Amino acid sequence: MSAILKNIKALAPLLDRVLVQRVKAESKTAGGIFLPDSAVKELNEAKVLAVGPGAWDRDGKRMAMSVAAGDKVLIPQYGGSPIKVGEDEYSIFRDHELLAKIKE
Repeated sequence: MSAILKNIKALAPLLDRVLVQRVKAESKTAGGIFLPDSAVKELNEAKVLAVGPGAWDRDGKRMAMSVAAGDKVLIPQYGGSPIKVGEDEYSIFRDHELLAKIKE
């Protein structure tokens, strides 16, 4: 990558792509015991930070995205395009690659 991102807000997904950040797993149990990083499993839950405008269908009309910024979603364990800005890690997925939308 030739340009170094200083802020993730400078990144706008195109077409049907979705920018997400994985939710960090709790490193402390309900009983108050702290777990080491090696024992904490990575979650498949992520928060949607930005979405593209949507892909075009065969008739030339824009298809609506299934998620919006602020939604919580389930993402596949592997896949997506990883992006690192400073110490933070993000991923870009296509809209159809997202597994589910989490309703709260």
